[in-house]
This record gives sequence, structure tokens and C-alpha cells, in this order.
Amino acid sequence: MELNKNNIKKIIFIGCSIVLFIFALFNFKILAAAFDKLISVMLPFIIGFCIAFVVNVPMKAIENLIFRNKDSRFYKLKRPVSMVIAFAVIILIIAFAVTMVIPDIAKTIDSIGEKFPAFIDNAKKWVDSLTRKFPAMAEKLDFKSIDWNTIMGSALDFVKNGGTLLITKTVGMASSVIGVFVNIFVGLFFAFYVLAQKETLKKQCKGLVYVIMKESHADRFIKVCAMADQTFSNFISGQCLEACILGLLFFIVITIFGIPYALTISIVIAITALVPIVGAFIGCVVGGFLVLVDTPSKLILYIILFICVQQIEGNFIYPHVVGGSVGLPSIWVLVSVMVGGDLFGIVGMLVFVPLSSVVYALAQEFVIVRLKEKGIPRAKYIGSCVVPERFRRGRSADKKKSDKNKEKSGK
Repeated sequence: MELNKNNIKKIIFIGCSIVLFIFALFNFKILAAAFDKLISVMLPFIIGFCIAFVVNVPMKAIENLIFRNKDSRFYKLKRPVSMVIAFAVIILIIAFAVTMVIPDIAKTIDSIGEKFPAFIDNAKKWVDSLTRKFPAMAEKLDFKSIDWNTIMGSALDFVKNGGTLLITKTVGMASSVIGVFVNIFVGLFFAFYVLAQKETLKKQCKGLVYVIMKESHADRFIKVCAMADQTFSNFISGQCLEACILGLLFFIVITIFGIPYALTISIVIAITALVPIVGAFIGCVVGGFLVLVDTPSKLILYIILFICVQQIEGNFIYPHVVGGSVGLPSIWVLVSVMVGGDLFGIVGMLVFVPLSSVVYALAQEFVIVRLKEKGIPRAKYIGSCVVPERFRRGRSADKKKSDKNKEKSGK
């Protein structure tokens, strides 16, 4: 290899990379601790950036809706007014959800101690009726050995001890909660600054990218960032729309069938449905708990209704609303949610759908460019599969041979 300037740079780069890799390998714990420290320091700003990104979606919509006329004397106020309205709407939605959901859940928990003995009596009567109707099954399952008093005592102890443990944990986590509130408070100030100065920050970041990278690489990087920004914005708006549709649909259905806590359950399901695909099932569990304590006889009906609504939502609403908004086929939406949830939990479920959409779009673009470079006709990879002539000839020859063999065997 000729030792010119470019090759020397490559050798130095490879050598430095190997040295850094070996250093990281032997000092992994130190680097992990340093990374955790860096994340804890940067956490308020990360939270602020996430808040700004979410609030930016309704803020842009408000700006385009109210401040269309650039000649208006109020046009200069579009950013502060839109920002305040967007924050106010989000805060009001959160406050409404909390004031509707928390009291009903608290009331349900308080009534567990009162209603649980009656629930145990009803369960005992139900088991006794099954024993009379199906004596053979009752004998195999040994229903008579069930000690209902022990079950009731254990369950009540669990509720009491669980409440005590929850209080203890809450007191112990007070300092952590204060830290979280401080981070959110700092993050809100940072979000206000980012939203107020987002055009200036965008110009500064673009200039920095062009300084660091080659122009062609910088163009490509900025294009990918713009694609990611558009995809994540579409995902947020699509996910919120899908959650509202699901909550409204569920409210209508369970109200028609007389399920208790219809509004509360619908709000819980709408909130949890912000987590793609699996979030609604979390809301179903919370709603099932409320129905079980209030009217146990309607629990089965509630589960059946949820499954029906969920099937409609999963097969028709979600793939078209969210999958269409991010440009990702429904099968890849499901794969993204499963992989993201397995790797990073709820955060992974939220992030992996738009992230996969960006990767999918880049992969599509790469494949199309490479196919054009190779001169492969579009008809070969789009539409029905075209069987080459030589294979068609081979198949017809095989068919003639098989026909001759059949004639010989018949003779």
C-alpha cells in the first residue's frame, strides 16, 4: 500500500480506534459510571428537549391556524401566544384526566374492604352451584377443600400490608420525587427557551454540522435529521389521535352496555394507549379492577367488549392512523413495538416506531438507488413474478415427460 496522505490518515484513525477500544474494554466500569454521571447531569436538558419536541407539534398547528396573515400587527406575537396556548391545552388535558381518574380509583380502593366479604360469598355460591351441576369435575378439582375464610383473611392482609408498604415506599422515595420535580422544572425552562429560539438554534446546529463534516456528508446528515423530525412529529400526532379515537369508541360501547366507571375507564385506556399496541391492555387491567370491585357480574362482558373494540382498533384504526402517518407498514409497526419494548421497555415502544420508519425509508431509498445503478428493470421487483423463458421451457419439457410416463403405465 502506498503511504500517501490519505492512507496515513486511515492508518492513524484505525490505530487510535483500536487503542480506544482496548482502553474501553479494560476500564468498562469506570466509563459506565462516568456515562451515568453524564446522563444525570444532562437529564434536565434531555427532559426539556423531549417536552419541547412534544409541545412543538400543537404549537405549530396553532401558529398555522391563527397567525396565517403575515401582515397582521399581531404576527410578531405568534410564538409566545402559540406557546402559551399549547402548554395550557396540555396542562388542562392532564388536569382533567387526573381529576377524573384518581378519585374513582381511590374510592374503589377504599371500598375493597367493605365489598370483599360479599365478593367472597358470591364466589363461594358460584363454586357451590358448579359443584351441584358438575359433581365429577368438582371431585377432580377438589372444590370442597377450599377454605374461604383463609382466602378472605389472606387477601385482606395483602391489601393492608400492601397499603402500608406503599406508604413506606412513598416516604422513602420522597427525595427521589423531589429530584424528579427539580429536573422537570429545569426542563420546562429549557423547553421554553428551545421553543422560543428554535429557528436560531436550527441555524446554529446546521452551521456546526457543515463545519465538522464534508458538504456532501452534511447534506445527507441534515436530510436524515429532517426526515426524523417529520416522522417523530407525525407519530406523536397520529398516536394522540389514535388514543382519542380508541377512548371515545370504548366510552360509547361500554356506556351502551351499562358498564360502571365508563368515563374513567375510557380516559385510562386513552392515556395508556399512547404506548403503541400494548398500552391499551394495561388500561384494560386497570378498568377490569374497577369493574370487578363495583359490579363483578359485568367483568366478563367488559372483557369481551374490550377484545372486540381492541380488534377493531388493532386491525383497522392503528395501522392506518399511526402506520400511515409514519409511512411504516403495519407488520413493521408490530415488530418495532415488540423489539423496542423488549430492549428498552415503554420508552423503547414509543421511540422504535418512528425510528424504524426512518430506517425503513432510508433502506427503501438505498435499495432503489442500487437497483437503478445496476440497471435492473422495475418490472423484475415490482408486480407479479416473471418466470424466465428457460424455466418455462424446462417446465413444459418435464410436463411432456410425465404425460409420456402416464401413457406407458396405462398401457
